[in-house]
Amino acid sequence: MAMTLRLPDDLDAELTERARREGRSKQELAIEAIRDAQNRAELKVDDVLAELMESDAEIVEYLK
Repeated sequence: MAMTLRLPDDLDAELTERARREGRSKQELAIEAIRDAQNRAELKVDDVLAELMESDAEIVEYLK
C-alpha cells in the first residue's frame, strides 16, 4: 500500500545522506526504522505483562 511521508527538511537531509552512505534507499531506511520501533513497542508490552504476571501471581492463581 502506498503512503506519502512528509519529513521536515533537516530530517530529510539526514535521511538522504545516510541512504547515500549506506547505498540504500530512503524507503528501505524508513521501513527499517518503523519495524524497529514496532518491535521495541511490542517488547515493552510483553515486559509489562510479564512483570504484572509475576507481581500478581497470587491473584492469577486464585482466578484459575
